[in-house]
Amino acid sequence: MSVNLFAAEAEGGGLQFPPIENLVEWPAYLFEGTFAEFNKIALISVLAMAIPTVMFLAAGTDKIPSGLQNLVEGSVDFIDNQVILPAIGPEGFKFRPLLLSIFFFVFIGNLFEVIPTFHMPLNARMAVPAVLGILVLIVFVSVGIKEQGLGPYLKSSAGPSGLPKAMYLLVTPIEYLSTFIVRPFSLAVRLFANMLAGHILLVTFGVLCITLWQTSLLALVVPFSFGMLVALTGFEIMVSFLQGFVFALLAAVYIGGAMHPHH
Repeated sequence: MSVNLFAAEAEGGGLQFPPIENLVEWPAYLFEGTFAEFNKIALISVLAMAIPTVMFLAAGTDKIPSGLQNLVEGSVDFIDNQVILPAIGPEGFKFRPLLLSIFFFVFIGNLFEVIPTFHMPLNARMAVPAVLGILVLIVFVSVGIKEQGLGPYLKSSAGPSGLPKAMYLLVTPIEYLSTFIVRPFSLAVRLFANMLAGHILLVTFGVLCITLWQTSLLALVVPFSFGMLVALTGFEIMVSFLQGFVFALLAAVYIGGAMHPHH
């Protein structure tokens, strides 16, 4: 970003924002040009899986309650009371590991947006939310088939009972499209769009702070621009948490709907 700004000033072009691809595309660390290419997104993905794993393993070894153990237990209670019980019911506790994993993976992956040297939310690349959306699709379809059987599950997904038979010609394709295509697509796009928008906002105000600091008279505006950058950073932390919660909650709602088709 600094290179772009200095180049723009040298050419008399004024403020120049970096191209959008510079905000989401990163050079490879390893195996460049291969299917196993490892870059910043891959590194953040590994860390987003490793950090909660280490947290839970470390909390499980504590014989005396500690801050980490309280944090982990509070997280489990939060998922139980705010996600599983409202969306599925007591029988949904068997999905606790999955929903906890989704919540922490999304939340921690998003937090890298505000971590120095990373400055990139994991889910601002569509590939990661897309994989999560497909995972949720596989889970709730598998649950529906297991709990109801293939035929009854497809029938319950075809639309509400009691409609005139002719109506099913119109309703069934819409219901199937909504259940098996729109649900995972909307899950992925909601997460991706929110994180990419926040990422662009933070970069925008970061570039403004740098540019205004280098301009003599407009330097008076820097405190306001910097204050907005700080406020947006705090807002992005809250959004990171909310996106993890919403994704886990919607996954639970879809699983609960597959288990209880008439509710």
